[in-house]
Amino acid sequence: MKDEPPILKAEDGRLLLRLARSTLLEKLGRRLPPAEAERLQSALKDPRFHARRGTFVTLTIGGELRGCIGNIFPTDPLVEGVRRNAAHAAFQDPRFKPLTEDELDQVSIEVSILSDPQPVPYATAQDLIQRLHPHLDGVIIRQGYASATFLPQVWAQVPKAEDFLGHLCLKAGLPRDAWKRSKLDVATYQVQRFDEKLE
Repeated sequence: MKDEPPILKAEDGRLLLRLARSTLLEKLGRRLPPAEAERLQSALKDPRFHARRGTFVTLTIGGELRGCIGNIFPTDPLVEGVRRNAAHAAFQDPRFKPLTEDELDQVSIEVSILSDPQPVPYATAQDLIQRLHPHLDGVIIRQGYASATFLPQVWAQVPKAEDFLGHLCLKAGLPRDAWKRSKLDVATYQVQRFDEKLE
């Protein structure tokens, strides 16, 4: 197994949150003050921000979801993934209208940095339940062309593993009980979560 990239520090998370917000500012025709933008770009040149990692960016307004887009697998450098997923969460999440400039000051940004997904071997539906770690594991399911994931944060809304898997099956376009009736490909990952609300 390859080595996991280093754990990011709180200050690293603040820089990534700032990168996400500055990306939204730019897309809406606003910019950071030049000196601040230069400091941010200089800080983000550090090699740890160019390791390939899976990333998700989640937007909320008043505690309600306003957009969430990401990539599970470590295909992109961290900086590029955060920048792209911030823009996609704001303007290309098909569940929502594009973010407006009026909403920008109300929106709260969360950046999740993913560990590499690991397959979960299991024998039965009950065995699968026992192998999941609520509030810690993000879960990916796949059956043929159908697939979906929930970040670990979703356990806060759906704390029972049976319900969590049922909702995840529905998200993938499968029957709610597909995880009981057939063998799915399942993988889990963990996240480092950085949230403007917690700053």
